[in-house]
Amino acid sequence: MTKLTVLPNSYLTLNYRLTLPNGDDYINTFVDRPATVLMGSGQFAPCFEKVLLGLGVGDKKTALLKPEESFGERKEDFVQWVSLKVLKERRDDDVEFNPGNVIEFNAPGGAQYAGVLQSINEEGAWFDFNHPLAGREVTFEAQIVAIL
Repeated sequence: MTKLTVLPNSYLTLNYRLTLPNGDDYINTFVDRPATVLMGSGQFAPCFEKVLLGLGVGDKKTALLKPEESFGERKEDFVQWVSLKVLKERRDDDVEFNPGNVIEFNAPGGAQYAGVLQSINEEGAWFDFNHPLAGREVTFEAQIVAIL
């Protein structure tokens, strides 16, 4: 019998962990419950999918991913000023904004994007639209639980 392996369009269940250079876990499904993803659907970053290709049920693999292989380099021009008017657009009047909050915005064409609120005053706020892991090396560890 041929062993099932992860293909570019596989539907699979896996445990995975993203670890930062200081050893802290950013995400760890090994301690909770596995994730189920459809490869190639955008549910999982392409850099992670690449590591999973060819693995079989029970296989475990670890990869150190440089920023250019994963979430990209941090870009200072992704830290931007947003006016209070734009910030409050289509939101409840009593909504509170605090530094550290991740706030979603609607882009033209219906797409959504998110930024981390850095600071705020009565005129507007500074947001960081970089991915939280941009510019950082991450270790990706995965174990395939099932290929469906």
